[in-house]
Amino acid sequence: MASSTATKSREIAAEIPTVVRVYKDGTVERLRESSFVPPSLDDPQLTTVSSKDTLISHEPSISARLYLPKPIDNKKLPILVYFHGGGFLFESAFSQSYHSHFNCFVSQVDVIVVSVEYRLAPEHPLPAAYHDCWASLQWVAAHYSSPNPTNREPWLINHGDFTRVFLGGDSAGGNIVHNMLMRAGSETLPGSLKVLGAFLSHPFFYGSQPIGSEQATIATQAPDYMLKVWNLVFPGAPGGIDCPMINPMADGAPCLAGIGCSKLLICVAGKDKLRDRGVWYYDAVKNSGWLGELDLFEETQEDHVYHINNPQSQTAHNFIKRLASFLLG
Repeated sequence: MASSTATKSREIAAEIPTVVRVYKDGTVERLRESSFVPPSLDDPQLTTVSSKDTLISHEPSISARLYLPKPIDNKKLPILVYFHGGGFLFESAFSQSYHSHFNCFVSQVDVIVVSVEYRLAPEHPLPAAYHDCWASLQWVAAHYSSPNPTNREPWLINHGDFTRVFLGGDSAGGNIVHNMLMRAGSETLPGSLKVLGAFLSHPFFYGSQPIGSEQATIATQAPDYMLKVWNLVFPGAPGGIDCPMINPMADGAPCLAGIGCSKLLICVAGKDKLRDRGVWYYDAVKNSGWLGELDLFEETQEDHVYHINNPQSQTAHNFIKRLASFLLG
């Protein structure tokens, strides 16, 4: 991070308070960032989980942190491809926050996690993150369809059950999950791999017309906050804040009946400002004609991404139990 003296000497081009500051010289200062931590094949404090980092693509640069429960004997495990949150502007698959969450998660749920490190805005504006995450899903599928995939990952080949591939993500990551599902419903993955299910945790959706409690929120804070975020991460987005990628119910958005999986879980938190958008999405899928299995899970007394911010809390454990039922049931 730049020094305070250097910061004062540069002009700010754009700013999302408490999140990110962009200077006219091109420097980006992230104001909300947890520290990066290394993986561990043998975590001394949590011996039931191994983790390691792997390269998915050189150009563009895409990588992932993988988590594997142990002992696993010879059984095949579901594969969870996960997209982290952070408003497309900050956070990382390699951060302390997500590493702690997945160590806790995988110690309780027997799945292989592929936590994707996609490119962030504003240096790499959308749709870069969407392209990276689709490429990551293609990479996973290539292990099913090819005997020698690029950047071969033995954990997937030796332990992955490719009939049980799931997508998951929180906040911006939940938004990514939706966009990957729409693409999976209309495009063929390597080997014709099918995504079995997906969960969206506190998904980042929005639109020009306020719904539910958003009307009260607009009266108490800057009404253009979400618009500022979206314009920074996706300048020139078709339809602006009503781009189908952030507003799945916008005019001209693809029909949700085309969601490309068989099971879908929408998770919301009662105190989260995005709560009503998650319920709105659940209702829209329910009424779309989509033929899959759909459920809604709400923790009424919690706020946005509580399970990431405090992975040892009782409500976070309750959340993991619900996901375990969804992924393993």
